[in-house]
Amino acid sequence: MIKHKKLNIWTVSAIIIFITYLLFLVYPIITVLSQSMIEDGHFSLTQFKTFFSKKYYFSTLVNSFKVSLTATFFSLIIGTLLAYLFNMYHFKGKKVLQIFIIIASMSAPFVGAYSWILLLGRNGVITKFLMNVLHFPQVDIYGFFGIVLVFTLQLFPLVFLYVNGAFKSIDQSVLEAAESMGCRGINRVFKVVLPLLTPTLLAAALLVFMRAFSDFGTPMLIGEGYRTFPVLIYTQFISEVGGNAAFASSLAVIAIIIALTIFLVQKAIARQYSFSMNSLHPIVAKKPTGGKKVGIYATVYGIIFLSVLPQMYLIYTSFLKTSGMVFVPGYSLDSYRNAFDRMGSAIFNTIRIPLMALVVVVILAIFISYLTVRKPNFFTNVIDSLSMIPYIVPGTVLGIAFITSFNTGIGGSGFLAITGTVGIMVISLSVRRLPYTIRSSVASLQQVSPSIEEAAESLGSSKMNTFFKITVPMMMSGIISGAILSWITMISELSTSILLYNIRTRTMTVAIYTEVIRGNYGIAAALSTILTVITVLSLLLFMKVSGSDDISL
Repeated sequence: MIKHKKLNIWTVSAIIIFITYLLFLVYPIITVLSQSMIEDGHFSLTQFKTFFSKKYYFSTLVNSFKVSLTATFFSLIIGTLLAYLFNMYHFKGKKVLQIFIIIASMSAPFVGAYSWILLLGRNGVITKFLMNVLHFPQVDIYGFFGIVLVFTLQLFPLVFLYVNGAFKSIDQSVLEAAESMGCRGINRVFKVVLPLLTPTLLAAALLVFMRAFSDFGTPMLIGEGYRTFPVLIYTQFISEVGGNAAFASSLAVIAIIIALTIFLVQKAIARQYSFSMNSLHPIVAKKPTGGKKVGIYATVYGIIFLSVLPQMYLIYTSFLKTSGMVFVPGYSLDSYRNAFDRMGSAIFNTIRIPLMALVVVVILAIFISYLTVRKPNFFTNVIDSLSMIPYIVPGTVLGIAFITSFNTGIGGSGFLAITGTVGIMVISLSVRRLPYTIRSSVASLQQVSPSIEEAAESLGSSKMNTFFKITVPMMMSGIISGAILSWITMISELSTSILLYNIRTRTMTVAIYTEVIRGNYGIAAALSTILTVITVLSLLLFMKVSGSDDISL
């Protein structure tokens, strides 16, 4: 009888969620780990020795660290600078510029790489202008420089969104006190502002680094001879499907170890700098004058123009006529007609599959956040920790883990054979993008006092009625914020989908990537434009529903 009383809806939901994570996260990762270390039924580290003993393989890991650290460094500088200018000064066009920043951050990174090839590639429009008109030497966009450029312009908006939110917690009186003590200008930035932003900068740095480290589409398109670790994982797995899948699994395990190590180091450092801020008097933005005004406008508009230039040019090329692989003079809607004729199912899948995943994400996030905040214990803490694993593990690695665990082919276990189905696509998107909505929902729920729920129950409301009619509505702002971020990252997802899709479940990002590889640039540009339109409409809908024109993380 006692056991029956304990088995309430929260216990049941915790058990169901835990089993779900065991099946679709823990089991795939353990399967990959097993495949990398078991050879002919015996424990073996041969695959790892192969990786570390051959310079060709190990150099890809070094290259990934180089581009990821460099891109993180520049993203932190640019993102923090923009957030500082946005919060400290008044200038025209802030709302529109913020939408542009978000658009730049939410598109698939490889789309930016493709766009920069059109602009600064060997036959790019800017390259031709610089060489033919200004007689500059040819710009080399490929390799290390190109990858860092694309990553930086793609990822600095994430830093901006984090830091922009942190600035709202800084009290104006702190800055005034520093100024009264003679700490002004750049000195105040380094001695007061940046120390206050340190926890936020550490969180942003982790996200930017992991996004850069795990992306394979950008270096695949623009890297040429500069091979990175995610590219190696992808190419080895694709080429090894018919042979030895153990090596690809060993690469996946190395990626998981690196990701977890970096995450734990970041958490340890962040814990030392952790503190809370309450802003009773928000920062008052000043009106710049003279040379400072010119400098601010040039900096803000210049950086944001560069970040959206690739997409603007991509939209322009989508209306150009094409002849085979070449854009020709004149305008046409043929690229859009061909896109809908040949890729109509991909466009439909880009809406359908993420929508199904979003429903799963919202439901799970609501229950997990409530369990974490209101029912804290060892079991719910384990669930919360499991939910963060996909946040740091590269998408390519999870894709390999899903194929290894849920595939009947060579290298697959055959258990629950769902690879290539809508089900596995929904599951992969849900697992990967769930952390965004969970974290946002947790933050929102922590601001809801338990006394409100207790008051409702004292007036005769049942626990479930209180939860659904009072608690969930009060969490809604956090749920919506997390859901929109999950949604936008779902529709731009490539690294996992490229491994799991088949012709019936192909999405727009997969279609864009394959069309670029095939040289069908007109169709790729049209699909990229459609994806951008969906992203913009999603953001506008979010602003409408939330009643806010300011987005921060």
